[in-house]
Amino acid sequence: MTPNEGRREALIGVIDALHREIAALKANDIVALDRATQDKLAGIEAVAALGTAPVGTDLRELAAEADRLNETCRIYVNLMAANVRRRLQVLTGDAGAPYRPAGVRAYA
Repeated sequence: MTPNEGRREALIGVIDALHREIAALKANDIVALDRATQDKLAGIEAVAALGTAPVGTDLRELAAEADRLNETCRIYVNLMAANVRRRLQVLTGDAGAPYRPAGVRAYA
């Protein structure tokens, strides 16, 4: 197997893992999320281990797809974090207050 074939297989593995990450995030399945994340990281390490030689259009497109899927995962995580923040604000009676960075207190 050539390095480019190895990179291609590893990138396809990363893409598959990212699809599983998105599905796990949607389902709130922590075990599946952890497994998919570990698979994604292993795939990224496999790509990195094959070096940084120039690649063709096919590999660039696979890497771009992986990047788009990773961005989708980031958006899901940020939305989940915003929902948790909103729920905590409601629970603490601070629902009407705008977002304040941690450690900043408003005094009257």
